[in-house]
Amino acid sequence: MTSDGESTEPGTLRPGGRTARVRAAVLDAAGDLLAEGGFDRLDLAEVARRAEVGKTTVYRRWGTPSGLVADLLGDMAEQSAPRTETGSLDGDLLANADLVRRTLADPRQGPLFRAVIAAAGTDPRAAEALHRFYTVRVAEWAPCVRQAVARGELPPGTDAEEVVRSVSAPLYYRLLTTGTPPDAAAAERAARAAAAAARAGVFTAAGPEPAGG
Repeated sequence: MTSDGESTEPGTLRPGGRTARVRAAVLDAAGDLLAEGGFDRLDLAEVARRAEVGKTTVYRRWGTPSGLVADLLGDMAEQSAPRTETGSLDGDLLANADLVRRTLADPRQGPLFRAVIAAAGTDPRAAEALHRFYTVRVAEWAPCVRQAVARGELPPGTDAEEVVRSVSAPLYYRLLTTGTPPDAAAAERAARAAAAAARAGVFTAAGPEPAGG
């Protein structure tokens, strides 16, 4: 704990005032370094230099590169755009797919996510932080699917979170396997495929109804 009662566990600090400005500068510098060189080059001393803060501040508050990544992803989840509600399942899922597309195509955000995903394969704390990030983002968009169930667009018992995940999964897969960010056509295909599968009952506990059933 700090003298004012804030937790100093890396990745959990939620400060205000001057401390908030320090945190913002550090997270911005960390994001730049991740985008430029990946997790392996995320050096806390270099983060401090770029953020123009003392090294001891960075080491004391975040401790390790993993702690810094955890806080960065938490901040990104909080700052991400809220869901778009269009009044239809297709429109909502397309809005979600387009948000993912624009994020992955962004010259800074795209490389940053690739770096964090790569880090998650070898670093447990990075993996946990990435899991929390996507849990927050999926939960933000899941109500769109529940509303579609309530409107009668989808069968009862549809797993809203799984529908949302099925939208972004092919977009991330394309990025990671080809190195090319998904385009608008890929985003539309992902959204329409997820909507069609959801309507067919793929995301219910019972699964899709057999043809001719």
